Amino acid sequence: MKKIVLLLNISIVMLLVSCKQQDKTDVTGEPVKVKERHQPKKLSYRLENTKEWLSKNNTDSTQLHIAYAVNRTDGANFKNMGSVVIPDDMSGDIEFYLPFPLEVSSLKEINKIIFFSYPTQTFAAYEKGQLVYTGPTNMGRKKDLTPTGLFYTNWKAEQTTSTFDDEWDLRWNFNIENKLGVGWHQYTLPGYPASHSCLRLQEKDARNLYDWADQWELADEENVKVKGTPVIVFGAYNFSAPKPWLQLATNPKALDISENEIEKVTLPFLSSILKEQKNRQSFQDSKK
Repeated sequence: MKKIVLLLNISIVMLLVSCKQQDKTDVTGEPVKVKERHQPKKLSYRLENTKEWLSKNNTDSTQLHIAYAVNRTDGANFKNMGSVVIPDDMSGDIEFYLPFPLEVSSLKEINKIIFFSYPTQTFAAYEKGQLVYTGPTNMGRKKDLTPTGLFYTNWKAEQTTSTFDDEWDLRWNFNIENKLGVGWHQYTLPGYPASHSCLRLQEKDARNLYDWADQWELADEENVKVKGTPVIVFGAYNFSAPKPWLQLATNPKALDISENEIEKVTLPFLSSILKEQKNRQSFQDSKK
C-alpha cells in the first residue's frame, strides 16, 4: 500500500512540475507559448574526417541538419570540408547545439526581437523572452563587415538580385538597413564570414524569419510610420584565429551566450525598442 501511495505522490509531483514548466506568462500576465524541446543526454563534441562521417551518416537528415548548423554551413559546402565538429549525441533539438539561451527573462517585455552574434556566427529570434528560432549564419567578411547595433526590419522580397552582382539571386530577403542595403537572405554558407555585409542563412531559416518578422509601415515614400521587428547585431569576429566552433571539441560550452550577455547588449536600446513596439501596437489598434 505504501508503494502505491508513493507512486501516486511522485506522479502528482511530476504532473505539477510539467504544468509549471508550460505555465509561463509575460509581464502583462498573458500566456506565453513554450516550445517542447528534446535535450540530448550529453553534450560533447569530437573532430571527424568529413568524408568518413558522411559515408556513415549521409542519409540521416536530422543528423545532417545538426552537423551543418554546428559547422555554420550548408550541405553543398559541408561535404568539401576536410574535418568537421560533430556532437557525440545528436538526439536533441537544434537549440541545444547552438549558443543562445532558451529563455531570457529580461526580454519578456519585447514581443519580437532577433539577435545576430558575430563571434559565434549564429542568430536567435525571441518572443517575449522565449527562443523560437535559431540557426547558423555567415556574416560580413573582413573587408565588408556587417554593421553592428540596433536595426529594424524594413521591406522584404521572396527573391531579389544582389546590388553587388546582378547574377546573385537572393531568396527570402529581408532588409534591415535600407541605405546600406544590408539584410538577411538565403545564400551559400561556406562556414565562415564571407558576405558583402549581409547576413546569410540556410533557406529554411531565411524563410522562417521572413514569415515571422514584421515589415515597416510607411507614411509616404520618404518617411517611416511604424518600424519593423528589432534586430541587434553584436560582437566581433576574430578573422586571424581558427574557426571558433572548433573549440567545442575540447570545451562544449566555449561559445555559450548567457542571459546576462543578451541583457547587456539589449539594455542600451531597450527604451527605443519598447517605444517602437508601443507605436506599432497603437497603429494596429487604429486599424481595427
